Amino acid sequence: MRLHKVYYRLSLFHLPKQPLLLSSSPHFLSLMPPPPRPPLQLIKPFSSVPPAAVRTRAMRFSSNAAEGDGGSNGGAALTSSTAADYEDSSLGNGYRLPPPEIRDIVDAPPLPTLSLSPHRDKVLFFKRRSLPPLEDLARPEEKLAGVRIDGKCNARSRMSYYTGIGIHQIMDDGTLGPEKEIYGLPSGAKINFVTWSNDGSHLAFSVRTDEADGSSSKLRLWVADIKSGKARLLFEEPDVFVNAVFDNFVWLNNSTLLVCTIPLSRGDPPKKPLVPSGPKIQSNEQKDIIQSRTYQDLLKDEYDENLFDYYATSQLVLVSLDGSVKPVGPLAIYTSLDPSPDENYIMISSIHRPYSFNVPCGRFPKKVDLWTADGRFLREICDLPLAENIPITHSSVRRGKRSIQWRADKPSTIVWVETQDGGDAKVEVSPRDIVYTELAEPLENDQPMVLHKLDLRYGGISWCDDSLALVYESWYKTRKVRVWVISPGCEDESPRILFDRSSEDVYSDPGSPMLRRTPSGTYVIAKVKKEDDEATYLLLNGGGATPQGNIPFLDLFDINTGTKERIWESDKEKYFESVVALMSDEDKGDIHLNRLKVLTSKESKTENTQYYVVSWPEKKACQITNFPHPYPQLSSLKKEMIRYQRKDGVQLTATLYLPPDYDPATEGPLPCLMWSYPGEFKSKEAAGQVRGSPNEFAGIGSTSPLLWLARRFAILSGPTIPIIGEGDEEANDRYVEQLVASAEAAVEEVVRRGVAHPDKIAIGGHSYGAFMTANLLAHAPHLFCCGIARSGAYNRTLTPFGFQSEDRTLWDAVGTYIEMSPFISANKIKKPILLIHGEEDNNPGTLTMQSDRFFNALKGHGALCRLVILPFESHGYAARESVMHTLWETDRWLQKYCLANSSDANKDSNTLEEDASKGTSNVVGVAEQSDDEADKIHITSRSSL
Repeated sequence: MRLHKVYYRLSLFHLPKQPLLLSSSPHFLSLMPPPPRPPLQLIKPFSSVPPAAVRTRAMRFSSNAAEGDGGSNGGAALTSSTAADYEDSSLGNGYRLPPPEIRDIVDAPPLPTLSLSPHRDKVLFFKRRSLPPLEDLARPEEKLAGVRIDGKCNARSRMSYYTGIGIHQIMDDGTLGPEKEIYGLPSGAKINFVTWSNDGSHLAFSVRTDEADGSSSKLRLWVADIKSGKARLLFEEPDVFVNAVFDNFVWLNNSTLLVCTIPLSRGDPPKKPLVPSGPKIQSNEQKDIIQSRTYQDLLKDEYDENLFDYYATSQLVLVSLDGSVKPVGPLAIYTSLDPSPDENYIMISSIHRPYSFNVPCGRFPKKVDLWTADGRFLREICDLPLAENIPITHSSVRRGKRSIQWRADKPSTIVWVETQDGGDAKVEVSPRDIVYTELAEPLENDQPMVLHKLDLRYGGISWCDDSLALVYESWYKTRKVRVWVISPGCEDESPRILFDRSSEDVYSDPGSPMLRRTPSGTYVIAKVKKEDDEATYLLLNGGGATPQGNIPFLDLFDINTGTKERIWESDKEKYFESVVALMSDEDKGDIHLNRLKVLTSKESKTENTQYYVVSWPEKKACQITNFPHPYPQLSSLKKEMIRYQRKDGVQLTATLYLPPDYDPATEGPLPCLMWSYPGEFKSKEAAGQVRGSPNEFAGIGSTSPLLWLARRFAILSGPTIPIIGEGDEEANDRYVEQLVASAEAAVEEVVRRGVAHPDKIAIGGHSYGAFMTANLLAHAPHLFCCGIARSGAYNRTLTPFGFQSEDRTLWDAVGTYIEMSPFISANKIKKPILLIHGEEDNNPGTLTMQSDRFFNALKGHGALCRLVILPFESHGYAARESVMHTLWETDRWLQKYCLANSSDANKDSNTLEEDASKGTSNVVGVAEQSDDEADKIHITSRSSL
């Protein structure tokens, strides 16, 4: 069980050449590696500084306090700054550093990640690194079938890793014992895929190290003895490596693992032919209807297919802790290894040809087989064909068997679902999904048993025993969710609905049943007994959404009568506390309430998260962690959850942050940065509900807008921007109108409160939030002085088969696609806009080309704009150089076009402001939507919650 409530904060031969103006000495004249490639900035270079001077100073690194001065004087960075300013502000070649008050927060050491042992008697502290250097991202990668692969280590590229593991004993009084470090690892070990053995006596994990040429070595499998802390290589042979492109290894029992290894017979990678064997041809002469989202990194030709086979193909190997090794099965692309609870069988999933050039590998032909634990093939469960034609409509799925899994409360029973509508959500049929079950080795002539029939789309099962299981179903179009109570072992018991509600109605959320770990490592619903009470209770763990904010709770729930008793609730006044896991589930049988123990996380506005063990009946809380404040310089920041109303009556919320020691009497209204992300709703009532807590700790990520509290900005974080489509109405048909109305209400509220200067309010967002930002500058220029848009998509005609929650095609809703596209309204944008994008963005829809073309459209109409392309970065930004430069660019923009803005600034937008006052706003929304569930290869994390 891994707890992730933490706050984030060169290869010599593969780095590209530098742009001429910013290059260092020619590579062929230097014995030093070339510096990291600077972010691509499409701005006219400043010509008054001799190129030689720039080249000389570009190599220098300075930690002087003058670095990254974001004031307007130093604003034009690589275009109009002086040579001295360039020298002091450079990081590597062309990268800039933000001011120290921002940089110090981002560079603070990261807090560890925690993992509980199977018996809840120990906890691991995973040590983490700070931001990686750009050279880590610069390593070559293969982009194949929607997957990015580091060919050197034969794993997913850009993997994060742990740098060390500490073991702490949980003492009887709930405190932690002294740390015992896992030792015996090579210097510079990069640790991944840490998993516990079921008995908690060993850890298995992969280790890689950096090699002399700057590349990463292949992954080797290591094990560590928990009692001694000693780690050792599991394979004695030096040429056995883990293939971690898909699933990598799994414990079959307490002494044996099944490992995906790189085949020993594999030679060099296939070479791309200089001359192709023929043209690239795709055909649809059968007139199939195949609609797909804008996927990236797809296979392009036969060479890509061969390369995908080369890296993804594995040899399965059984290896014991005593070192015995046994290869099993044929070479194949294994995507999932799933042992049965009784450890007698293994469910093996693999993908195979024919591949597709239109969809990622999650839709490739998929085969699921059943093997015995000693690696002998038993039978085929299914072999699904290529799935290119899954409809884009939400709630559409793949045909055939899906969600194939072991029943968690039985030794070896298989459960799966089959659609009855052909996978098309537009087809009306009842039932829509049927859940089946059968034994791993059914008797002759046995047929699969129908466990349950559903009229909505299957959403999973929580198992308990033969008398109880909960089946979930949902339907996106209506936001309806249902929970059914079934008795899997009692055919005479009729299923009944336990909960029937809207997924948008967070106030009515009853919570989810808490699960307990079984000796076999599966998780089942925990049953609780009360003293002198024969009834059986469940523990419902809920977020507790209320109009005053979230107040998490733990309810004792009678599954038969539906009665509830609240046995624990978070403090309402100062703290935000939530239940993370059961700590008293190591014994067999029901849990007695008087011996209940749970792990909670507790935080406040100014106190970072700590973990506690809470024990019944006294509900005594014992603190087990004491993490330091990650950014003490902001420990006294002010946070308030505010409520206000849109002009159509919809209630809105936002979190207002003010800098430490802010005094409105002396400082007056502050410059304000508003950062948001739209969301779609089916009802005004649901859209107006409060989500989040005013007492949650302000977690600040490495590119968070909250960093500008250190620059004494007011931050309006996450103001709700609901795009509502009630009944049969499509929300996006009134996108711009509702977007502007929400922004107007937010701006009016912060101005009314006197904390934000009306002429100094900036708008920003990432991904769909960047799309929002561009639209607001186009349609509500009277509200904002400037905008910051990161990794967005601005032309919806380039995502013609749906985006975000829109599942109509461009040809179904031409007007909506056009009106929502800020690219089409580029001629209306007169306020300064900063565009930032990763050069290797692989998120569906947000191609880097979107920012390129949008910038050109803006420039073609004389807009004040700037485009920064970050080399090697994807949808989010990871490398320290990239992160720091992004912050420098953002700070420069805010200092120059927000802080320095005055009421008569940007006079060229007056016309638009007049238009807006006449009703232009009435012109007819985590990341832009990623791969649909059907497109994903699911890899179970066996050591996490």
